[in-house]
Amino acid sequence: MAAIRHRLPGAALAYVCDNAMLPYGTKPDAWLVARIADVCCAAVAASNASALVIACNTASTLALRELRMRLSIPVIGTVPAIKPAAMATRSDTFGLLATSATVRRPYTESLIHDFAAHCRIIRVAADCLVTQAERKLRGLAIDRVEMNRELTPFWVVAELDTVVLGCTHFPLLRDELDACAPRPITWVDSGDAIARRVAQIVTEIAPAGGMESAWSSAPDLALTQALKEHGFDSPQPLQVLSAPLPQR
Repeated sequence: MAAIRHRLPGAALAYVCDNAMLPYGTKPDAWLVARIADVCCAAVAASNASALVIACNTASTLALRELRMRLSIPVIGTVPAIKPAAMATRSDTFGLLATSATVRRPYTESLIHDFAAHCRIIRVAADCLVTQAERKLRGLAIDRVEMNRELTPFWVVAELDTVVLGCTHFPLLRDELDACAPRPITWVDSGDAIARRVAQIVTEIAPAGGMESAWSSAPDLALTQALKEHGFDSPQPLQVLSAPLPQR
């Protein structure tokens, strides 16, 4: 969001959050594809958007094709920044910090094969960091002990100098990630690349004016306050018709 605002400062943004099903990374793939498509189509209909940014690596790696089939507007996905990390690392060793749904997905494997086959990649699935980022967004305390425990596999590899933030929640924790790191680390995320892509392909831009619109799939007073602090109005309820989550 910040990167898009920087590149398109006059554009109106609508923020849509499926917080009723947080986090996506732990849900079954087949159910998620249908859920993501239903949420995003409902969001586009509610907001009358001229483009859709799927601000989630899990959703993008799973449902990008489905959404492009169902929607007539441009759909911009968010995928792990493997190529920039391969270019940034000085040691050809970098980390991939993502959810369990993203860290070994075929789409991610394809990115590694195409852009980082020469690199050693340390993969860490850290679903709990999504919860920590949500806590920070809501002004709640973060469990730094848990964060340190999740990140330990990176620090035991002395050559590692770069880490891909393969979840769009994780940049919210940049200060905490820096504090956990025992040495300087280059953190790489997809934000600016996505914003550049949006600026290239979006031709119809509604002008921003006052507080911008938001929708969410479940009431959440703390989320409402956090969105207001980022320039969005109180979220309206997003009506989504989708199959119930299968019981494990």
